[in-house]
Amino acid sequence: MKDPVRRKQVADTPEERVRQAVLTMLMDHLGIPASLMAVEKGIRVQDMVRRPDIVVHDRQGKPWMVVECKAPGVRLSQDTMDQAAGYNRRLGAPYLFVTNGTDHRCAHIQEEGIVFLETLPSFPAT
Repeated sequence: MKDPVRRKQVADTPEERVRQAVLTMLMDHLGIPASLMAVEKGIRVQDMVRRPDIVVHDRQGKPWMVVECKAPGVRLSQDTMDQAAGYNRRLGAPYLFVTNGTDHRCAHIQEEGIVFLETLPSFPAT
């Protein structure tokens, strides 16, 4: 399957199908340009290189959302949210989104704490 962000063929695995569906949804439904997304790009977290599934950047280039994808059938747990939050300690995005393709969790990180959202936020126009 062809990844529109990385512009290359990628292995057709269950988790990759979820990741590609999320990329399509972010581009088609939220209007996020592929150029503002990074897929499995390495970041340094506690002296180790980690690879968040998707990092969406705002139009100023700042991380806006960290996305963690799991294969269908993999239960979303606190560990899944902790994994995304661990990446976000380094990135500082205001939104986290975790999904297995059928179950989804979206959180807004605020000074007062974490607020879980019913839907994905709108991508900022500016």
